Amino acid sequence: MAEQTLPDSGTEVNLPITIAVKNPVSFGLSTILALDLGSQTGWALRQLDSGIVSGTMSFRPSRFEGGGMAFVRFKGWLDEVQEYSGPIDRIVFEEVRRHAGTTAAHVYGGFLAHLTAWAEAREIPYQGVPVGTIKKSATGKGNAGKEAVIQAMRELGHDPGDHNEADALAILHWAINQGVFS
Repeated sequence: MAEQTLPDSGTEVNLPITIAVKNPVSFGLSTILALDLGSQTGWALRQLDSGIVSGTMSFRPSRFEGGGMAFVRFKGWLDEVQEYSGPIDRIVFEEVRRHAGTTAAHVYGGFLAHLTAWAEAREIPYQGVPVGTIKKSATGKGNAGKEAVIQAMRELGHDPGDHNEADALAILHWAINQGVFS
């Protein structure tokens, strides 16, 4: 495996070499991008060879930037992920229905709006998954804490750096196990 760094992620990951296939769906596999949306976005990507890579990406604006720069960088990052991984066939994300505060709700809504617009423009199907569904799938409990999800992902052989990456991995495993995006 080649050790590479995803653009702007700062996270080194081991990526298997993937051969591009014109019609990956005919082989029963698709490239799935799973996201835990937020200023610190967790991501997990299942590639055509079934290899999984994951990490986190910070989109927090610096003190010298306007709030919209987070979304500009997010859309640019999505373009880079697609360019690097090949065509993304499906996107699945954590669907948050309740937020701790107004700012958190606005930030999530902004990322969700930009993600869905980006996917629509590229005709990539996407699906939100409720938080409780993800936690129950990963741990057996719909109200499991962050540490339980991290531990569950470690038991599957992953080494998430934080709860954002663990959540993205849990979302990806949910999608794979459901067969929704096979």
